[in-house]
Amino acid sequence: MNIKLSPIISAKELLAIYQNDNLVIVDASGGPKARENYSTKHLDKALFADINKELANVKPNAAEGGRHPLPTAEQFSQALGRLGITPGSHVVVYDDMGGANAAARLWWMLRAIGHSKVQVLDGGLLVAEKAGLVTSSKMEIPGKVAPYPVGMWQLPQADMQEVEKVAKDKNHIVIDVRDAKRYAGLTEPIDLIAGHIPGAVNVPFSDNLTNEGLFKSPNELKDKYQAVFGNTPAHRVIVHCGSGVTACHLLLAADYAGLEIPKLYVGSWSEWSRNNKEMVTADTAGN
Repeated sequence: MNIKLSPIISAKELLAIYQNDNLVIVDASGGPKARENYSTKHLDKALFADINKELANVKPNAAEGGRHPLPTAEQFSQALGRLGITPGSHVVVYDDMGGANAAARLWWMLRAIGHSKVQVLDGGLLVAEKAGLVTSSKMEIPGKVAPYPVGMWQLPQADMQEVEKVAKDKNHIVIDVRDAKRYAGLTEPIDLIAGHIPGAVNVPFSDNLTNEGLFKSPNELKDKYQAVFGNTPAHRVIVHCGSGVTACHLLLAADYAGLEIPKLYVGSWSEWSRNNKEMVTADTAGN
């Protein structure tokens, strides 16, 4: 009988398998100083995955798919090969933001191509250090492997047209995982316009974590998302954020809770807000 691998792994559990030959550890931390931070300190043996190069196919105009569109199958195949990831690899990925930037994104991408043996490190680098895992500043060199055989994306997605069609439909739920101030249009540190998609509900991804930065228990998350989803099936639930990265945190939490993974709208607010779509801003929210 096959036992489903938990999408979350604790630092203690990672320590126990650290010497396994098929283990590949990936630092998927994002932000402008991500590569510099990796060069300063990362988990021993961890390879660096660049959100803009390995995990996205960034285009000159974010109106075309948002700030972090998915790479093509060929691009992702080559990226996984560069990281030394094969179909037999046990991949453990972490970042410096509780899985939200961009460990959950890589987890989703691997699951979406059918790679089931992938887990996100609970608590990331800080918790791992406290648990006794060794850190390093040396540049890790992955083993040479062939490009990973990548076909079609297998997990469900929604595009901008579908979101526009169903966002106000009572039989669907569109979820925005950004923080409440960004959703309300009170602040926008990244995109050009502050606000949200009409009909979208706000469920901040940060609520998936405890005050210590660890994922809440599967039972807590199950209760939380069953209340959010109600009787709406997963194929009628669409999740988005700013650019399709932190949205994956909710998808990860849902899977951890034993629930079906909803649809991901990769383009998210960064695409929607650049395409002259209807928007709710701080100025229009009360109208």
